[in-house]
Amino acid sequence: MAHSTELNIQQAIDDSKFSLFHWTLIILGFLILAIDGFDTAAMGYIAPSVAKDWGIVKQDLGPVLSAALLGLSLGALVAGPISDRIGRKRVLVFSCLFFGLSSLATAYAGSLNSLTLWRFLTGLGLGAAMPNAITLISEYAPQRCRSMAINTMYCGFPLGAAGGGAISSWLIPAYGWHSVLLLGAIAPLILTVLLILFLPESVKYLVNRGKDAMKIRRIAQRFVSQNIDNVTRFYLYEEKLAQSKTSVGLLFTRPYLAGTLMLWLTYFMGLVIYYVLLSWMPILMQGLGYQLEQSAILTSLFTFGGTLGILVAGWLMDRWNAHKVVSSGFVITALLIVAMATEDSHIVLLGTFIFLMGITMNGAQSGLQTLAATFYPTHSRATGIAWMQGIGRFGGVAGTMMGAQLLAIHWEVQSILMFLCVPALIAAIATVFKMTRKTVLQPAA
Repeated sequence: MAHSTELNIQQAIDDSKFSLFHWTLIILGFLILAIDGFDTAAMGYIAPSVAKDWGIVKQDLGPVLSAALLGLSLGALVAGPISDRIGRKRVLVFSCLFFGLSSLATAYAGSLNSLTLWRFLTGLGLGAAMPNAITLISEYAPQRCRSMAINTMYCGFPLGAAGGGAISSWLIPAYGWHSVLLLGAIAPLILTVLLILFLPESVKYLVNRGKDAMKIRRIAQRFVSQNIDNVTRFYLYEEKLAQSKTSVGLLFTRPYLAGTLMLWLTYFMGLVIYYVLLSWMPILMQGLGYQLEQSAILTSLFTFGGTLGILVAGWLMDRWNAHKVVSSGFVITALLIVAMATEDSHIVLLGTFIFLMGITMNGAQSGLQTLAATFYPTHSRATGIAWMQGIGRFGGVAGTMMGAQLLAIHWEVQSILMFLCVPALIAAIATVFKMTRKTVLQPAA
């Protein structure tokens, strides 16, 4: 390599040893997703205090919660194509700065309308951050451990959400609900500085866009063990058809359309299940006859299992067919839902089913990030991941509303749980269908 004037950047990444360079990227991405998780959960924790402070009922905060989810979806849809055009780092830095400042303004909102507006804007920034962080990690991780790298970083989201609950329970009684939003503003503003200082631009993006070889060489030398001072040209194999399309247009070309639609469908269905359980599980558990404290413990098992499931899925996907790992996760989730609905009188057994479902459900859902990252070529990768998340987040909205509607028409808890088998099986079938569809193009990993 030292005597060559050309270097295949994908091969160099795959041959690189997993080093401090890679861990730095994972830690920065982890912090981005942790802040995302914290902010996503924080509004739910402060809602009772806001309602009490302003003399309103909790239902009045519905538009505030919906505005944030809408912002998350639109932020992802807009930021993906921008990232594929101007770079991953720029979008990440700007999105962290943007949602930090928006969260700061939210903390000082004086009315329901202004709170709704600032939560929408915060959502825009958050929606732009996650898919670009995943894209950047996927473009630096060696193929042999790419899923594990992505999923390790993805653990930041559930841990941030869980941490948000613990921190909020301490901050709100001591300093009021404003303090939670202030913390949610200070953290991303500090992280913005860290991203500027330590986050490199994706070398695959730079090579794909024909950027200066000296800049690429300076970044590549951080993960390539051999000396590459003599390299004057970096290249990345991409098919001509892929290069000839816009980043959005490629998603709908014949070789990619079926896979794109299946990724959207799977992510959507996964979030329907996730948000029904995340939003309504305490009420569902109380409907089964458990006390409030027991319901809280049972719900927490789903979160704890989720973190473990994300890591397990990453490990499995690096060793076996990634599509089979994801589809199996959804099938097992459906079976565990049936078990929950039929064996609900023994709390230990029910808790075990919930914990295992946290593993399989969250593992399968997190695995979709890798499926999208390895499916699209470099110039459309951020768009592909972001649009999957943007469209899929509407599944979160649908799940939250569906849970409320089913409870309003007095469905039995067992019936609601059994109904969740439907999106789980649809997600499994869609993943298998994507796996069986052979694309004409073979996009670079």
